[in-house]
Amino acid sequence: MKRQELDALLSRNEAPHAVMLYGESHFMIEYYTKRLADIEDANLLNIYFDEYSLAAAKAHLSQGSLFGGANVLIVKTEKKVPRNDLLAILEIVKKNPDNRFIYAYYGSDFKKSATSAFTAKTGGSAVRLFRPFPNEARQIILGEARALGIDLDPYAAAHLLESQNGDMALSVNELQKLALLPGRIGIKEIDELVYGVAEVKVDQLIDALLQKKDFRPLLQRLLESGEDEIRLLVALANHISQLFLFYASIRLTGRADSADVLGYKLPPKIEQARSQQSIRLQQDQYLKLLTLLGRSELKMKSAGAGDKNALLLATFLQVQSIL
Repeated sequence: MKRQELDALLSRNEAPHAVMLYGESHFMIEYYTKRLADIEDANLLNIYFDEYSLAAAKAHLSQGSLFGGANVLIVKTEKKVPRNDLLAILEIVKKNPDNRFIYAYYGSDFKKSATSAFTAKTGGSAVRLFRPFPNEARQIILGEARALGIDLDPYAAAHLLESQNGDMALSVNELQKLALLPGRIGIKEIDELVYGVAEVKVDQLIDALLQKKDFRPLLQRLLESGEDEIRLLVALANHISQLFLFYASIRLTGRADSADVLGYKLPPKIEQARSQQSIRLQQDQYLKLLTLLGRSELKMKSAGAGDKNALLLATFLQVQSIL
């Protein structure tokens, strides 16, 4: 099942009773776990893998609720639950439509064997969750803000995400601070109250890189402030991907409207800056840059990656050699 299909079912209050959530975005796994478990008067049990036992799972789903509500079982784990265990749990859920089973799998093995128990025959569905696109991320932030009673300007939602390098979990956490403020929350309030992921803005580092300036002092300050090498690499890759979308739009239509390119409107100054940056590069440069950054990210995330700091520095120097 695709995420959009799950969204449609949730909007109609027809969510499947047994769901496996997995994929690259841990935030999205947690986000949909909460949405699926949001059942009034539910008898909820969270089991983490260290606490997992088939007997405990079966006992919870088999018991009668004191208040007549649904029994909801959530299993969160980075390790696979044995397939036979899953089939046994799914059989109990299938027999009692009031039950709900959410298998939140945070591991990295996405082979079919990990999801084979969740089929139409067993009454289960498996949903792979990827990192949301910028407009999807902004909509999620706006939705979380509404749930907290925050009147958040759409521009401010995008600005909040940028301040946290696109990290959804950090952005949602920052909403707790904004909930204390009365009235509409704009970019000004974000800048005043939200602490960025680093004292030096990541955008400053990216600008220095793309202008072929000496970026090393900025990089050092970011890393010393606790910034993560992979996050910096991904931030640059996301920025260049966005520039390529602007570049393609300009080549095809002669203009770059951020609403068409990204699905939401950027503040005019940022939109103009993105457009100007995008046309400084050629198509073959975009291909080389995105290929380089993709390979470097894979190396960093692989076992035995070695010195990530050195790999990041080498990658950024190669980026400037391509420009």
